Order: sequence, then structure tokens, then C-alpha cells
Amino acid sequence: MDFFQRKTTWTNAEFIWLKLSVASAFLIIGAQYADFFSKYFQWIFIVFALSVIRAVFLWIKKMDAPKK
Repeated sequence: MDFFQRKTTWTNAEFIWLKLSVASAFLIIGAQYADFFSKYFQWIFIVFALSVIRAVFLWIKKMDAPKK
């Protein structure tokens, strides 16, 4: 399976979803250790889940697109 060897191009608007998912994952990890973020754990997790789903959807869509 050449899943990690495929080359794709990303626009900045599409790359935001990947950055958002990584950033929210770090906030989830930080929420386990900080009282300030623990109040917002559910909202941070929702943002994380939505951004991961969107980023994976965009990644799969780009991989399946025919080369021009």
C-alpha cells in the first residue's frame, strides 16, 4: 500500500484543517494537566474530532483525484 508515498498538493485553506486537528490534539493533552483547559475539554474535543474528520476526508479526496 503506497498510502504514504503518494504526492499531493495542498492549498493554505485546505491545510488549515490539518493544523487545527493537530493544535486541538495538543490542547486535549494539555487539558489533562491544566485546570484552565479542563473546563473546556468537551469543546476542545469536539473541535478536534471535527477537524480530524475533515482533514482525513480532504486527504482521501485528494488521493483519489485523477492526476492532470
